[in-house]
Amino acid sequence: KDKEEDESQEEDSCSQQNRASKRKNYQRKNSDGKKAGEEGSRQREGGKKAPTKDQKESENKEKKTNKKGKEGENKQKTDRKNSTSSASSNSSDEESLSEEELAMLMEQVEQKKKLISTMRNKPWRMVKKLSVLREAQAFVEKFEGALGKGKGKKLYAYKMMMAKKWVKFKRDFDNFKTQCIPWEMKIKEVESHFGSSVASYFIFLRWMYGVNLVLFGLIFGLVIIPEVLMGMPYGSMPRKTVPRAEQATAMDFSVLWDFEGYIKYSALFYGYYDNQRTIGWLKYRLPMAYFMVGISVFGYSLMVVIRSMARNANESTADGDDDNFIFSWKMFTSWDYLIGNPETADNKFASITTSFKESIVDEQESNKDENIHLRRFLRVLANILIICCLCGSGYLIYFVVKRSQTFSKMQNVGWYERNEVEIVMSLLGMFCPPLFETIAALENYHPRIGLKWQLGRIFALFLGNLYTFLLALMDDVNEKLAEEDVVKNITHWTLLGHHNLSMGNGSTATPPPLDPADVPRGPCWETTVGIEFVRLTVSDILVTYITILVGDFIRACFVRFVNYCWCWDLEAGFVS
Repeated sequence: KDKEEDESQEEDSCSQQNRASKRKNYQRKNSDGKKAGEEGSRQREGGKKAPTKDQKESENKEKKTNKKGKEGENKQKTDRKNSTSSASSNSSDEESLSEEELAMLMEQVEQKKKLISTMRNKPWRMVKKLSVLREAQAFVEKFEGALGKGKGKKLYAYKMMMAKKWVKFKRDFDNFKTQCIPWEMKIKEVESHFGSSVASYFIFLRWMYGVNLVLFGLIFGLVIIPEVLMGMPYGSMPRKTVPRAEQATAMDFSVLWDFEGYIKYSALFYGYYDNQRTIGWLKYRLPMAYFMVGISVFGYSLMVVIRSMARNANESTADGDDDNFIFSWKMFTSWDYLIGNPETADNKFASITTSFKESIVDEQESNKDENIHLRRFLRVLANILIICCLCGSGYLIYFVVKRSQTFSKMQNVGWYERNEVEIVMSLLGMFCPPLFETIAALENYHPRIGLKWQLGRIFALFLGNLYTFLLALMDDVNEKLAEEDVVKNITHWTLLGHHNLSMGNGSTATPPPLDPADVPRGPCWETTVGIEFVRLTVSDILVTYITILVGDFIRACFVRFVNYCWCWDLEAGFVS
């Protein structure tokens, strides 16, 4: 009985505790009636017995279990709320952005892109540039794909991806084109060691090589290849066959060096080509092609030169207001930032210092009173001397060409007599420009004006020598034409005699054709002029190489190795 009474008391106390906990929760929710509820509960509990230790422990366990259950329910509720909120936010982002906000976002993205493209030109510190660049790139990557809704968003993202791919492709293609430019990296290396002024010379040589390559392609593709493929082959006619008397020595080096023998009767010269209107099964009009290719060569050369001059005139600042602010231009624009070699940097520093000294001397000289009559007299005298040099070079070329015509009729002529014209013209081209520069010192022009006069005089020298050479060849051409008429008659009578001889034997069959190597033929004046030009070109190239080898390479080696045991600095005197 005592046990049953104790159990009944424990059940009553547990029920009372549950009711009290519920009341407490209700009181916490309703803050307005909190005080009244607490007083009522105290009055009710006051008449009851105080709980024992076991009851307190059970109450604490129930409280802990209730707290754990409530925490789990709260976590489930929060997870559900977060999931529903994220889904609703994703769905509401597309619905919340209006057209105005999309337009503003697109404008901001475009502004950030423009800032990224023009970041290099901003006058900021490098740290600021990097930070602003990172922020702009992060903004673009974050919001670039958010433009558009649904399918439009995917389409816009695809367009932006393709735009980036296209930009990367263009950058890679530009790098590929740079790699395909002949000798680009070599010229850049020269530019880094010796500056842009030295590299510009090699760029000019590369430009000339490209022009000559195009001209060669026109002539080789439209004239030589059709004649070789569709024209009459070698040995089919007298003009394409080496004469019988020359066949024994036609492959000797001395003969080939003079462009005789098999070279003379090849497609390299105009005498090899046929005079028919059309050739081959394509009916290719070779004479028209030859004429049009000549016009195309001159037209392309003129167009390329004018285009280069126009581009350089737009990019050049040499004819600006340099004379008004000489020292300012030299101070702020003289240094070459492409130099990467310490020795070249020292040479450039010395060159700038020397130019400043020269400018100071020029400024002092310009402020001095000078004798204007003496200067005019010296300039007139210099022009007279240069005109005499030009006339003397022209007369010398004419005289040498006339001598070569007499030598060509002689037997057992030496090497100098055969190449006298080419040697004289090459030596004139080598020594006359330095002579002009020495005479120009009398004029006392400004260096830029003096350079223009020097280039004009050199151009007049080469052009005058070329026209004098052509005029001297005209007499030789006239002699060749008269000789061709005589040889034509001889050829006609030779063929007639061969025919009569075969018919005189009493045979009625057609006579065998005469071998083209046995047919007498006269000299072709076109081939003669071509041979003279080819020999002149080859001799000019050889003289250029010999001048570089002797005048530059051997001198540089001598100065480099003998400078250590010499009394003064040879390198400073020669190399500068």
